[in-house]
Amino acid sequence: MKFPRGSSLGFFGVFGRSADLRQLDDAFRALDVHPKTVPEAVKLAMSRFIKEVSGDEPPPEAFRRAAEIVGYCVIGANPFAGENGEALTTDVERRIEQALLSGTSLDAQFVLLALHAKIVQPSVVDAFDLQSE
Repeated sequence: MKFPRGSSLGFFGVFGRSADLRQLDDAFRALDVHPKTVPEAVKLAMSRFIKEVSGDEPPPEAFRRAAEIVGYCVIGANPFAGENGEALTTDVERRIEQALLSGTSLDAQFVLLALHAKIVQPSVVDAFDLQSE
């Protein structure tokens, strides 16, 4: 019987963080979003969502795409564009718009997660008229 691997935060520096959380941290750093600005609980949920779609061994790109959506929500449009360029910013904004239309996509789950965790910049809430019920 094969059990799915869970994510691990580590324990007093003895046991290390799981590979999926390290990949998320690396993806946030690559976008110039400090990983500490995203709560561990959010990263654990992100990892779970990614694994539900991509399986137990998601490709690195899955973590990068997740970090793009959440990172944009955390730092806002202008800082994100300043660090990552207009092309990526436009792509992420398009993905957020599509997520809001679908309501059930993986990107929609990330937006809703960030909104519920209260880590979305007010400017992003206003720009996309985000609300949770």
